[in-house]
Amino acid sequence: MEKTIDNIKKEIKNFNPKDYYDLEKLRIKFLGKKKGMITLLFKELKKFTLHEKKIFGKIINELKKEIQEKIEIFSLKHKCFKNKEEKLNFDPSSPGKFIEIGSMHPISIIKNRIIEIFIKIGFSYVDGPEIEDDWHNFTALNIPTDHPSREMQDTFFLYKNPDILLRTHTSSVQIRYMKKHHPPFRILSIGKVYRNETVSSHSNFMFHQAEGFYIDKKVSFSDLKQTIFYLINSIFGKQVKIRFRPSYFPFTEPSAEVDIYSSSNGWLEVMGCGMIDPNVLKNVDIDSEIHSGFAFGIGIERLALMIYNIKDIRIYFNNDIRFLEQFKSEF
Repeated sequence: MEKTIDNIKKEIKNFNPKDYYDLEKLRIKFLGKKKGMITLLFKELKKFTLHEKKIFGKIINELKKEIQEKIEIFSLKHKCFKNKEEKLNFDPSSPGKFIEIGSMHPISIIKNRIIEIFIKIGFSYVDGPEIEDDWHNFTALNIPTDHPSREMQDTFFLYKNPDILLRTHTSSVQIRYMKKHHPPFRILSIGKVYRNETVSSHSNFMFHQAEGFYIDKKVSFSDLKQTIFYLINSIFGKQVKIRFRPSYFPFTEPSAEVDIYSSSNGWLEVMGCGMIDPNVLKNVDIDSEIHSGFAFGIGIERLALMIYNIKDIRIYFNNDIRFLEQFKSEF
């Protein structure tokens, strides 16, 4: 055994592999699991006494550690011979591979733009769950039990638990936030909402909605109008005509629909808004005698249709690269 150990020490001293394959041969020669020299030395230890095992075992372990360190050093020094040799096979005169440049989805572009617009005037962006319960989605928002939006043809309820549903609007985020915080606050939330509207213009069960709300002392409808003007002017430009039409929403009073004028299509509805109903504030323990606020909601798909002149809303979900590559991340 002593002679074998001396031979290994000499070979380690002259350890100088030329390439990856040479390094691998040396690794197998010394550390191979079946016939490696170090492995065989450990097997020979069975023949020795306990005292001899301790002496030679220590020497063999030190040799093994030294070999492992040398292999690691040579691998790092030459930056892995295998990769180096593979690079030598590369023909620098060959044409490069075409890398297809992607782009952001138009819905993502509009979403990011809306967030940017509202952050500039002190709004904070928050998110909430897409699976909701009846109280956050309907009851707390002053939606009575006989309201059409509660019926099965509009809302996706869980079959085993009718109290749980896919949220029909991002207004549920408003309730969750107001329960945990005290006014004043300005909040924006954007996310997916779900409605069974296969006969509607969406032709889809899911779309994206942006909702904002502002609560403080003495918030008025004038504050709401100025915020809406700011949003629409930031998106479409200051030359666009805007009008407010009286409307009805269970969670706001008074309420209004907002239209913009297009020379090709006339007046087009773009969003709904209104002053938050005192009952909604009461449901989240906010004193409506002291605080007031407004809320608004706008569909992202509809905005993108108008901005990019998209003719069919279903194309958003077709994953057609020819459609998507038209859009740039800059708005």
